[in-house]
This record gives sequence, C-alpha cells and structure tokens, in this order.
Amino acid sequence: MSFRQYSGHMALGSLTLILVLGWQDIYHKNVLLRTRWISSKIAKGVLVWTAGFLAMTLALKLQPSISRVYVGLNGATALLFLLGWRAFFMSCLRAPGRIEALQQRTLFVGWNDEAVSLLKTMKRDQAGSFDIMGWVRTGSPEDSQPEDAGVPCLGDLSEVEHLVATHAVDMVVVADLHGPREQMIALANLCEREMIQFKVIPSYFRVFVSGLTLETIAGTPVLGVTRLPLDDTLNVILKRAVDIIGGTVGLVLSAPIIAVFSTLVWLESKGSVFYHQRRWGCNGVPFNIIKIRSMKKDAEAAKGAQWCVKDDPRRLKVGAFMRKWNIDELPQFWNVLKGEMSLVGPRPERPELIDSFKHQIPHYNARHHSKPGMTGWAQVNGLRGDTDLGERIQCDLWYLENWSLWLDFQIMLLTFFKRDNAY
Repeated sequence: MSFRQYSGHMALGSLTLILVLGWQDIYHKNVLLRTRWISSKIAKGVLVWTAGFLAMTLALKLQPSISRVYVGLNGATALLFLLGWRAFFMSCLRAPGRIEALQQRTLFVGWNDEAVSLLKTMKRDQAGSFDIMGWVRTGSPEDSQPEDAGVPCLGDLSEVEHLVATHAVDMVVVADLHGPREQMIALANLCEREMIQFKVIPSYFRVFVSGLTLETIAGTPVLGVTRLPLDDTLNVILKRAVDIIGGTVGLVLSAPIIAVFSTLVWLESKGSVFYHQRRWGCNGVPFNIIKIRSMKKDAEAAKGAQWCVKDDPRRLKVGAFMRKWNIDELPQFWNVLKGEMSLVGPRPERPELIDSFKHQIPHYNARHHSKPGMTGWAQVNGLRGDTDLGERIQCDLWYLENWSLWLDFQIMLLTFFKRDNAY
C-alpha cells in the first residue's frame, strides 16, 4: 500500500485527535501553566482517541484496513510526541516576562477561614498559576486580618473599581458574602463589564462543594448539592467491574504470599492467623474486614480499640514488616469480591471510634457515601494511622468529589510507592 492510500486515514486520525484534545479543554489560557493536569488530560485524551479510532475503523470497515498493533503503536507515539512537545512548550512559557502574563492576578473580597484555605491551595500550586494581589474589607464582622499570610489589605469594598484598574486584576474571589448587598451586586456587574472572572467561595456549603449546581424550582434559580460522580449508575457499574477483575487477580496472585506470612505469624504467635474486625461500610452498613493478624493475641484487651503507633509494642516481629508493605491487608481482596469493599476508597473505620469521630470531626460521616477501599487518596498522601483526622477527611471528600477510573488507577499505582506512616 502506498502513502497516498493511507492519507485519508491520517487526516481523519489527526482531526479526531485535535477534537479529543479540545474536548479535554487543555488549550485554555487559564490552564496553560498546570503541567501535571495537562499531562494527565493528554494521556486520557490519547487513550480515548486510540480506542475510539480503532473502533471507528472496525465499525466502518475503512479501506485499506489498519492493524490493531499499528493503531496501538500510533497511540503510544502520539502520546510521547505530545508530552515532549508540551514539555518544550512549557519551558518556553516559563521564560522571564512570559509567566507573569499567564498568571491570574487575584483579588480577595473579605477574609475568613475559607479564604485562608483557598490561599494555601493556591500557594501549593506548583505551576504558579496565581498571583495574589491582596484583599479588601467588606465592613462585615466576618472580616479578619490575615496573620502572617503575606496578603496585604488594599482598602475597602468601595475602592474595588479603582484597584481593578490599577492592578490589572484577572479574577475577583468573594470570600465574605456578608458585605452590603448593593455593593456586592455592583461588584458582580463590574467584573462582567471589565471581563474579569467573578468567583464566590460557597461558605454555606462545607462538604461536597464540587457537587454544587444551579437549578430552577418553579422558575426560581437555587444553588444546591446534587449528584456526585459515584451517584451515576454507569460509574458505579464501571467501578464494580474493575473491583471484580482486580479483586480476582489480586486474590489469585497474593494467595502464596498470604500462605507464607500466615505461617510466619502462626510460628511467632500460636492461634488464629486471620483477624476479623468490625468496620463501617457504605452508608454505615457494618461488615467484617479480614486481615492477617499483625499483633499479639488479645492486643486490645487492656485499652480497647486504638490505632497502631510507631514502634507499637503490640506488634509481632513479622507484623511490623507486613504493615510496612501492606501485606496484612491482602485478604481484603475477598471483601472486595463480596462487594463489601472496593479496591480504592476511604479506608473503613471501627464503629467504636466512629461514635466519637462523627461528633469531633466535621463531615466525618460524609466519607461513608461510597464503599470503603483497600487503599485511598488519604493513604497515598501519608494520612494513615495516628495522623491528622481533619486532613484525612478532606482527602476522602476530595476523592468522592473528583472520582474517576483514571484517578483510581493512579491511586492503585501510587500505593506501591507511598508508604508514609505505615506502621
């Protein structure tokens, strides 16, 4: 076959690739500096494009025919080329004088705990996408002067129009909604007129913020929390399919490892080698989690339920090694196959601990919106065992709000490399 005969296929492939990447929304100015985000979107887009293009050629029986191997190699080549080009492009963008033009110059209206939280998130942004100009007072009791935040107060709400012009502001973030209603409306109108992004921190909603949507009730617009990704039936089916396949493969491959370490546990501490423990599952339905016993018998007889701490004297010698490498968790593949757990999700907790946590930690029980997982976003971020519960819950909620199969695969991969606080 000649090059000319395949030119139609090449044109079709190039066009569909551009459309898929455009669908991934990677060309917007506001995301140009977000290297990791764009790379993940490119990888997802190329994967979808490769599978879609192969299905298209088979369904339409395009001539001349194309082999599956060729389509796969073409997808891999396209991915490497696009990532290489993006790396070169980013090095050009980060040259002095260019990065400043791409940063979003941000002005806060009001200051409170939500503003502090958002500021920390912006400062953690490795791409440096935001340039914080400062904040203005709304005059409400909710305003609080930032302490050592490095954010200057530029004046009052009445001065925003002047500040927007003098500081070339790209985005206004309203953190305090308790300011004068007329001035807030004028601020929104100003941003619309000057083509400035107008954002509001939804301080009335402390959980599942990404589920906020605008809908109408009898013609009146209302803002509320609606569906999360795992409320979608198709997503639930896809996640369960991955759990069944992964659980089956995991249980088969781990069976010899479970047998070896169960024997080592029995030799060090006679008695049952498997440990069954009551945990809370999806929507608070309890189940028995299965682990290889990593502690001495009756380890909690004296003080009751408690987390394992570093150098815990209750651990067996082989138990320390198992917990470090998550080997004691391998029997939970059976819990996954039974549908009590998922491969990825918030880690399940014990009912006796939850009774106190749900009163102490805001939004604690919201994490039970999905099945618990063998691993999770909090665990790969080092938040396991006796660590900050507030941060752990935030990680769990972020996972539920941003769930995707791609995220699950990333977490499963990171589990093999992230073992912080595993003791």
